[in-house]
Amino acid sequence: MRHGRKVNHLGRTHEHRLALLSNMATSLIMHKRIKTTVAKAKALQQYVDPIITRSKDDTTHSRRMVFKYLQNKFAVTELFREVSAKVADRPGGYTRIIKLGNRLGDAAEMCYIELVDFNDVYTKNAKPAATKKASRRSSGKKAKKDVAEAQVVEATETPAAE
Repeated sequence: MRHGRKVNHLGRTHEHRLALLSNMATSLIMHKRIKTTVAKAKALQQYVDPIITRSKDDTTHSRRMVFKYLQNKFAVTELFREVSAKVADRPGGYTRIIKLGNRLGDAAEMCYIELVDFNDVYTKNAKPAATKKASRRSSGKKAKKDVAEAQVVEATETPAAE
């Protein structure tokens, strides 16, 4: 029985699991959305949310603590510059899991895990999609007629100029 065992080991050793989560967290911060299995996404969510919370306080100590988990200075810079500015007023829940269905090869449950504030589809202040102006079919004939009239006018004006 697995009473009290809250960590999903993901079929890996401790070191391998930490390396996997570190790499996935770096990819999530750099790309804002990654595609993975549901089990890995849930483990990543528990791993990356405290890191994002720590990025709200931009001090040398918090940068070093975040670097300890991410091991990528470009991801740390991206986290403290862009991500922390967007999540500054959010009290938690920085990531969202969107389930996609099962993978064909091994029927593993797949999903997207993304940073909540970087998806324009779900944000409240998203701009509505630009609607295309409806046009009538007859307008094409009218445009051709105008072009033909302009050519006739040009043809009649050119001999008079000479």
